[in-house]
Amino acid sequence: MDVFKAVQKRRSIRAYLPDPVPKDTLARILEAGRLAPSARNLQPWHFIVVRDPEKRRELSAGRFAKFLTQSPVVIVGCGNMRASPKWCIVDTTIALENMVLVATGEGIGTCWIGSFDEGQVKSLLKIPEDFRVVAMLTVGYPRENLELTRKAIQFVRPRKKIGEIVSAEEFGSPFL
Repeated sequence: MDVFKAVQKRRSIRAYLPDPVPKDTLARILEAGRLAPSARNLQPWHFIVVRDPEKRRELSAGRFAKFLTQSPVVIVGCGNMRASPKWCIVDTTIALENMVLVATGEGIGTCWIGSFDEGQVKSLLKIPEDFRVVAMLTVGYPRENLELTRKAIQFVRPRKKIGEIVSAEEFGSPFL
């Protein structure tokens, strides 16, 4: 699948099959994060792959994160504040998005999770003080029958038109 097709196809998946993600597929997803660009090439990220059901249950404590228990894999993206205090959050976010797009190309669903208690996650996963928990990604095969919910949400909340979000030369000047 080409990159633009992956961008078009990518959706936040909140219902997963229990099937494990093959190691080689997961390795490609993680490699996409490793290859991401970063300020001054500092690569200020660390990713924790969580498969343990009990740990995933504990990570699902956030208000909008209950479905983490269904996902066979959760990737916790951490940014090293000491290595890159100004850019580690942005750089880690870029790396995570690379993972999302490669996962989509592999037929794997993901969902970006920002609903968590950072202190609880850091304690559970023994994350050093210098690191911030940037986001978590659920990773797994989508459960198709619940994808109808996603389609209903898209109908209710469609994407904005390009003219609403892009200007030419200065804010508010039409691009097209």
